[in-house]
Amino acid sequence: MIYIPYYGALTLPDVSCYFKLDALKEMADKPIEVGDKVLFLMLKESKKDDEIRAEDIYPIATRGVVESIEGEWALLHTTSRVNLDSIQADGKSFHVEMRTRPEINDLDPEEQNKRFQKMRSDMLEALEGTQWLMGARNYVMRWNNMNELVSLTSAMLQISSDEKYAILAEDSVAKRTERMEKAFYESLELYKVNSEAQDAQKQSNEQLYREQAIRRQMNYLQGELDKLHPENVTDIQKFEKKIQESGMNETARAEAEKVLNRMKQEGQEGHEYGMLYDYLDFVTGLVWKKEPPAEIDLEAARKVLDEDHFGLKKTKDRIIQQIAVMALNKKQSGSILLFVGAPGTGKTSIGQSIAKALQRKYVRVSLGGVRDEAEIRGHRRTYIGAMPGRIMDGIRRSGASNPVVVLDEVDKLVRDYGGDPSSALLEVLDPEQNATFTDHYMNVPYDLSDVLFVCTANTTDTIPEPLLNRMEVISFPGYSALEKFQIAKRHLLPKAMEKAGISEEQLTVSDETLRAVIADYTMEAGVRGLKNRLDTLCRAAAVQLVSGAKESVKVKPEDLRGLLELAPIRHDHILEAKAPGIVTGLAWTQAGGEILFIETLFTKGNGKTVITGQLGDVMKESVQIAVSLVKSIFPEESEKFVHNDLHIHVPAGAVPKDGPSAGITLTTALASLVTGNAVSPEYAMTGEVSLRGVVMPIGGLPEKLMAAQRAGVKQVFIPEENQDDLMDVAEEVRQALKIVPVHYVTDVLKQTGVMKDTCAS
Repeated sequence: MIYIPYYGALTLPDVSCYFKLDALKEMADKPIEVGDKVLFLMLKESKKDDEIRAEDIYPIATRGVVESIEGEWALLHTTSRVNLDSIQADGKSFHVEMRTRPEINDLDPEEQNKRFQKMRSDMLEALEGTQWLMGARNYVMRWNNMNELVSLTSAMLQISSDEKYAILAEDSVAKRTERMEKAFYESLELYKVNSEAQDAQKQSNEQLYREQAIRRQMNYLQGELDKLHPENVTDIQKFEKKIQESGMNETARAEAEKVLNRMKQEGQEGHEYGMLYDYLDFVTGLVWKKEPPAEIDLEAARKVLDEDHFGLKKTKDRIIQQIAVMALNKKQSGSILLFVGAPGTGKTSIGQSIAKALQRKYVRVSLGGVRDEAEIRGHRRTYIGAMPGRIMDGIRRSGASNPVVVLDEVDKLVRDYGGDPSSALLEVLDPEQNATFTDHYMNVPYDLSDVLFVCTANTTDTIPEPLLNRMEVISFPGYSALEKFQIAKRHLLPKAMEKAGISEEQLTVSDETLRAVIADYTMEAGVRGLKNRLDTLCRAAAVQLVSGAKESVKVKPEDLRGLLELAPIRHDHILEAKAPGIVTGLAWTQAGGEILFIETLFTKGNGKTVITGQLGDVMKESVQIAVSLVKSIFPEESEKFVHNDLHIHVPAGAVPKDGPSAGITLTTALASLVTGNAVSPEYAMTGEVSLRGVVMPIGGLPEKLMAAQRAGVKQVFIPEENQDDLMDVAEEVRQALKIVPVHYVTDVLKQTGVMKDTCAS
């Protein structure tokens, strides 16, 4: 007996099949002869010959016989099915006890043959048009019955081993035929579907290969044309080259290529072509590659700052510190600088000098009046007319990845229904986040960590606290008259003459004239108004030169009224005579410092207090504190507050006034009123007071002292805690004033003569 274990196929009775003679000899323990019996053992799962055990074999098998031997081939024919009553298997060694399994012949042979012929025909039809048809036809036509058809194709049937065994185990010929038909036709349909899918895939691949071949040919031809006519490069080719050379990060490159593919599909006539073009033009116009750190010469940087700006020593020292840190780290680092000061004090222009000192590109981004968050982060491309934010637009305009960006007027950002632009700035200015800043229009991250941001503002009052905390505030106190003179002589006048096309021989402006312009025609902390006056002088001189009236023009102080066509500005000066109840105070405004007169008066009444001059809530509270202090310091005079009405007035009633620095001025004025002791007009003071009479510190001291000097004040009382701020005051101002630090308001009252030594303290 020759045992043939098999897996994945099905061997039914009455089937003739050929086997390699060598394969049979390996299975038999004696030479193979015609007439030898064969037993086909069906395995439950695939196993190697030496691993087969009894439990791996199904209990029904098929018996056969060797019918003939022809050369290398032996023809085997199956005769019947058998039940395996016992099986002993150990690798290739088998011992089987079996008995024939009877069949139920309940199907007419003619019907069975008819169904077999149909299955064979359907199979050949399915193979129609394939490369296997010719060889398969001769092979299939030799089959004699349905058992042969199913057995010889069973390895390709898409059914499990258990389902194949169920066919073998079926005793009813009719039911077995139905099972075979079902398995055959299901597999045939699956073959057809797979064949159709393969044909479709083949057709698609052929079309793709053809398209690629044509495209390569077109690219080659286009390249040859481009060599002949470089000006005719298409948009697609231009952007392909730009993307390739841009040095974008992987995310940006993927997005750009995605948009480029959409652009190819859209075509120039597509309604989205323009939007896609604008996007690619923007992102490829950015500099994505990191700039190598440039060597920083600290002395050269200091020289640039000194040449471009006179004064501002503290500011320039802080900038030099920042540059020194960058030189050590070989990268942008340190705080975000916020320059705060009055208009025209050089906040924006010093940013340009920083760029020049660092040998970097400079760009200015104005944020004044910005109320939409999209102005910072950009608009999403789903909106019509979408644009990048001002930050990324400025970076693109600079043409560098590490420019100096001046964010102008950050205190004038507006928060409304359009969002909070100041919150959007948090990510821009945070060095922990801006390395992956994502503009909504670009929709890809861009590294802002190498950008040096410099912000400017007139005041910090309107800047949100989270944004302010990310910046280091550097105050621009304004310029003294001496500094303005030097700035006008060194910078403003030469630039104004160059702008007007006037040479030094054609126009002479004396030092006395410049001082007169500063003193009588400007009243600002900065130099913007001074620049405008000098521009006007040069234009007036140009008219005289061009008309031929004069070959050269020399401007004297008395000529200013006619040339500027402007009346001299009336500055507040100290009063000529002193009077009880009137004291000079000092105030800070966004345009610089000013003197402020506090006027008080008793009138017959019943103790009412009238306040005029548009005082804010803080100053109204200072009035109440001053009244209480005066009553406690001068208890014998407190009856005057009961039997009289008190009127407090601050001149320039059309101008709103507020701030915590008028406390000692109000207290001194009221004390002067109740005692009748007048305060000298040459005294001025600034400081807030508490109910304990302590003088508390204030801000804006340099501007206030400059205003005092300009107004003719000789002695100024300041809070004791503000003594350190005197370092920021110009030397000429400190020399012109006697500055007296005070700790208690009674110190002021005593030194001004309002309070005699006999008064309570």
